[in-house]
Amino acid sequence: MKVVKFSILFVLICFPLFWVNKLQAREEASKLQLELKYNDAMNQAVDDAARTLQTSAVWKEAEEGYESQKRLELRRNDAVDSFFMTLFLNFGLWNEEKKQDELKRYIPVIAIIGYDGVDMYAEDEYIGRNDDSQMQHVWKPKLPYGFMDQGGNVIGFTLDDFVTVYRPSSGSWLSGYQRELKSTAADVPILQDDQLFDAVRRTIIVDTIQQALANTINDHNERAIRNGVSYTFTLPSISDEEWHNTINDVGVMAFIQGLPLGYSSYNHYALGGSRLLKRSNYHGVIMNGIKYAFPEKCAPSNALESYHSAADAAKQGYFLKSCP
Repeated sequence: MKVVKFSILFVLICFPLFWVNKLQAREEASKLQLELKYNDAMNQAVDDAARTLQTSAVWKEAEEGYESQKRLELRRNDAVDSFFMTLFLNFGLWNEEKKQDELKRYIPVIAIIGYDGVDMYAEDEYIGRNDDSQMQHVWKPKLPYGFMDQGGNVIGFTLDDFVTVYRPSSGSWLSGYQRELKSTAADVPILQDDQLFDAVRRTIIVDTIQQALANTINDHNERAIRNGVSYTFTLPSISDEEWHNTINDVGVMAFIQGLPLGYSSYNHYALGGSRLLKRSNYHGVIMNGIKYAFPEKCAPSNALESYHSAADAAKQGYFLKSCP
């Protein structure tokens, strides 16, 4: 009889525990499945945004073919529109404008990693028609990849080796590829050392993006606290390797944080890269009085001019050469 009582007591005590554990396991499985779905939605959104940047970008140059005055114009609004279009579609919010606005509140910033600077698209506060405070995503002023050396020279870096330099000693500006400026800017030490140039360039670009993101997220938190939001947005930990891979080309970074998911919140960041700079550049040289253009990977170090493609080089009278 005691055995029966103990058995009944055991069942009464343990069954609820087993049942709760089963429910928790089921909830965790459902949460994990939803997280994977959201991750995929974010990744697809930034990939589509980066693809839009790639297909809509326009190169502007002072001289056709020659890259010493080149400038890359990005259609950043098109990229952001593409991001949200894909995100809303994958979240099942295509025709629900109110829920779309609610989802945007959990996206503190979208960063466009541009050719010569970073653009931040984030919420900002403004006064509406009825003198009430409202929030809306807007573009922040572009932050260039700028650096000042010990001699006071101001250097504007880009995602490749193209630079703009201001020399206070002469009050002059120079623009061109690092290799082009070595001889004309001997008083700028960083241009004379290829390895040092690349190391400093990468460090400055990463630091600029990180600082811009941190400042934007901090501003977002201050406004959120004033509006009664208790969740604190933070810049996620991203490895140095991932950062340096990110700045190899124009791209998009997007962050989503604090989105309610069961008893916890959903946080994720996604990176999308284009291939705007991965082109078959040609560099022109004069050998024995004849103009030759070589692919970038095997071009002589004394190249005189640079071109986007073989066709551009040929238009300027260069004979095309191939790598061995």
